[in-house]
Formats: sequence, structure tokens, C-alpha cells
Amino acid sequence: MTAMTFDRLALEIHGDRASSGRSAGIAAAAAIRKALTEKGAARVIFAAAPSQNETLETLAAEPGIRWRDVTAFHMDEYIGLDANAPQRFSKFLDARLFDRLPFGAVNRISCAPGEDPQTVCDAYARMLAAAPIDVVCLGIGENAHIAFNDPPVDFNDPQRVKIVTLDEACRRQQVNDGCFPNLGAVPRQAVTLTVPMLLSAGCLICTVPGPRKHEAVRRTVHGAISGDCPASILRTHPNVVMYIDRACWEGK
Repeated sequence: MTAMTFDRLALEIHGDRASSGRSAGIAAAAAIRKALTEKGAARVIFAAAPSQNETLETLAAEPGIRWRDVTAFHMDEYIGLDANAPQRFSKFLDARLFDRLPFGAVNRISCAPGEDPQTVCDAYARMLAAAPIDVVCLGIGENAHIAFNDPPVDFNDPQRVKIVTLDEACRRQQVNDGCFPNLGAVPRQAVTLTVPMLLSAGCLICTVPGPRKHEAVRRTVHGAISGDCPASILRTHPNVVMYIDRACWEGK
């Protein structure tokens, strides 16, 4: 493992995807345990993407976590997909985490047909605002988005949760990840937690595997901190570690 620091962002480069994901999962478990010890409860936000598979699998198997005292959230959801559509991010997290562990509470974003997205945003924002967030487990998109905050993004967005229109690069990633058969099948809008909401957490664990994320990571750590590269804002957070594999760092 190779460790580097870019401003306030700690970066760990592991030999392969399995190792980076496992390390991120162990770190997430430690952060959750710390919140439970210090506060008696933990509030955690999870990303839903194939890039998180190894992290979530490791976290789910970690011992010594009082899941009954953990309140879970997820960070984004498509607008308009059927409630049972397998591409829904809530379904992804149900299968890998939420239905496997005895969480005290799981707060899902629901934007099925017939539901008003703004009402969904307002209700979810109230739940998030009820108490501080302790841990966020996130990734970075191929266009350097975090959650569904595509570039250019407002780092000072006053909202906690909002409706966004997804750019083509973001939608193509969903096809690249095997979540949708073609670009036309990917919804054009989503509900997302904003950048300030994500950065309000006490600890950020960021998992970014694979060569397709090489350019996004390069821009994140070497480029300007700018809304044109949403993930670059991670360099300003006091407690963030990014876990990547050698293929991501080298782009091959």
C-alpha cells in the first residue's frame, strides 16, 4: 500500500480492487464504532454503485457494530423508476446492506411514479437535519461527480437535498456499470444530497476502484478545487480517506 496526502485528503493506493475495498470497509466500520462509543448512536450515509461492492461486503461482515443504534441513509435516487425496479439505489443497498443487518432505522429516498420529487426532497432533508451525520461512504463518478452532483456544481448550495438533471457522462456511466442496457433507458433526473450536505459529515470514506476512474481521480487530487471537478472539494475536508487500487492510479 502507498499512502499520499493532497491538501487535507489522505489517499491510499492498494494493489488491487479487493484490497482497496476491504481497507475502506474496515475503515468505515472503525468510524461507525467510534461514533457509537462517543455518542451512543451513529448516522451513516451510503453510496449505491458497483464501485462500493467490496467496501459494503467487508463492512457487513465486520464484528462489534451495534447496528440497532445505527440510522442509515442513502445519497441519491432516480426519479420515476418503478418502486420495485432493480436499478433503484435503495434496492442495491437493500441487497448488500439494509436487509442483511439489524439497523435501528433505514431512511430510503422514494421517487416512484406519482410521487412529487420536491416533496420527497423536503422530507428527506428534514430527516437529515435532525442530527449530525457521522460517516459517509461514497465514491467518485467518471465525470468526478459525488452523489449525483455533476459538474459544474455549487459548493455553497444552500439545500441539503435537491432535484438534478443528469449529464450524459453520468448517464453513460450507469450503462458502463451494467445497470442499464442503453443510454435511453437511464432516467434523466434524480434526487441527490448536495455537496455541503455530504461534507457536513464527521468522516468520509471514499472508494474509487478501476481504470475508468483514473482521470477523475487525477483531476481530484492534482487539479484546481473547482465546481468543474466536484470531487476536488474532498481535499478541503478534515477527515477524508480515499481508497483506490493500482489500476485506478495508473489508468490501466
